[in-house]
Amino acid sequence: MPPRRAVTGRSQEPRQRYAEELRLLRSQKGDSLRQLGEALGWDWSLFGKMEKGETLGGPEVAQALDQYYGTAGLLLTLWELAAGDPTQFREQYRRYMTLEAEATGILWYSPCVLPGLLQTEAYARRLLLRGSLGPGPKLDQQVTARMTRREVLSVDGAPHFRAILDENVLRRTLLDREEWHEQLEHLGEVAGHPNVTLQILPFTAGPCELINTDTALLRLPEGRTVAWVETGYDGQLVEENAGVEQLQFSYDQLRDHALSPRESAVFIQRLLEEVPCLLSDSK
Repeated sequence: MPPRRAVTGRSQEPRQRYAEELRLLRSQKGDSLRQLGEALGWDWSLFGKMEKGETLGGPEVAQALDQYYGTAGLLLTLWELAAGDPTQFREQYRRYMTLEAEATGILWYSPCVLPGLLQTEAYARRLLLRGSLGPGPKLDQQVTARMTRREVLSVDGAPHFRAILDENVLRRTLLDREEWHEQLEHLGEVAGHPNVTLQILPFTAGPCELINTDTALLRLPEGRTVAWVETGYDGQLVEENAGVEQLQFSYDQLRDHALSPRESAVFIQRLLEEVPCLLSDSK
């Protein structure tokens, strides 16, 4: 469906309208992207991506642009509308998955549930059922898509993958103990891959960085790094250098608090050994 147009000929789709305003204002000012970057102190490529609709940037960028162009909060308002657009999350997530498939390295932190690349089919199905999907073809399609994504860790030239899992992830078990046993076994198998490193962030570490935010850092073939952050209801692709560097710093601090890969493997094995006992006790 083509973007809706008002009588002005301007798009009424929040994300596209924001990008159109950015292009128009810079054109009226007569600045190149490089001149705009130098004036505001951000990498000029960020503004190019914003004008193409590839990223929204942060609210601080919109505020700085409002001040520079003298638009009295217009751009911040458009940014808020674009960020709140219910289609925005899906668009960004599709782009994230494309970048994930290209990445040469992936760093992940999960505070609540296992990342998709580590899930078994049963685990994925249970999570999706708890979301907005009911039983049926759409659910089956989503589960299949998630299982296909896992292949990125085992193909030729697979990226190095490091996941830090909050202990909470492994304490919130599936109700079906056989399915949970299968999931723990899968974690142990994946951790044995030469390109995979798993670490557990124990409860004893106390409150830490990124405590409520799923975070992924993708190292891309051209050498740059982008990030994906997700809460329970929203997600954002972060591409500007300052934001990525801050997330990288927080991730490094988390890693300092986590168990070593060897200690984490022992932790998972101990949980796995407990499950058969629970199964026998239930009979």
